[in-house]
Amino acid sequence: MLWVYSDSYYADMLGHVFSTDRYHLLYQRMTAEGLANAQNNLAPRPATREELALVHTDGYLDDILSYRRTPATISGEIPLNEEIVSAFILATGGTIVAAEKAIEGMGVMNLGGGFHHAFPDHAEGFCLFNDIAVAIRSLRQKKYDKKILVVDCDLHQGNGTAFIFRCDPSVFTFSIHQENNYPVKQRSDLDIGLEDGTEDEEYLSLLEAHIPTIFEKETPSLLFYVAGGDPFIHDQLGGLSITMEGLFARDRLVLSWAKRANCGVVIVLAGGYAQNPDDTVQIHFQTACALREIYGPSS
Repeated sequence: MLWVYSDSYYADMLGHVFSTDRYHLLYQRMTAEGLANAQNNLAPRPATREELALVHTDGYLDDILSYRRTPATISGEIPLNEEIVSAFILATGGTIVAAEKAIEGMGVMNLGGGFHHAFPDHAEGFCLFNDIAVAIRSLRQKKYDKKILVVDCDLHQGNGTAFIFRCDPSVFTFSIHQENNYPVKQRSDLDIGLEDGTEDEEYLSLLEAHIPTIFEKETPSLLFYVAGGDPFIHDQLGGLSITMEGLFARDRLVLSWAKRANCGVVIVLAGGYAQNPDDTVQIHFQTACALREIYGPSS
């Protein structure tokens, strides 16, 4: 069990609903509770332009790295400046670092990342770079050829990730999300669109029906788990009714099946916009606790 984190994940988002405060608040909580320490924390590194170009087009990278407000960058719906872009580049590199350790069979959590709405040629939904896709393509460049599974449990469908891997049978994409909410949907390998107000019992029963089948059929060696906090009942941007306890059960279910399948795991945080910011930190902390419980203190 390892963590990837830097204080430089923080950027002043100028009052935006997408706050990076939660990253350092989560790390402080994990440190105080004994989950994180100098021995099990990995330092991220900025993703290089060459790594970003494994997924993103040159024209888009030119725009975003120059902080230009163009149709391709405005669609991200967040402020654009050097501090913010640098934080996204570092968090993307953090997911790469996490993936490079996870292929050894470890459970690794990036305390950031999960930018699953970014497309090759444009930003979307508070996401500038698709760190999940960049990390996967980076592994492929390093000759990692085993099956990869993306389990996306954010409230919002991972449309960018689904689009990027739509013709790649070596990556299986699964998304369980609120159907009548952002974004415009792409086709994952398996999508479960939930009705507004879906509660714990139905949510967990659907996961229990599909997750074992996916692991048994696809036999992945590596899991990217998008552990979004926004299915929470009190999320500002969500319309599901999943409780804190339901989200913890979700994490334990997904990670237990990954462990049973001998998968390495990369966890990324994705969304979380609870009315009380402490709730978002608690949701992510629960995910960290589930990882420690299932993958052990030193996986």
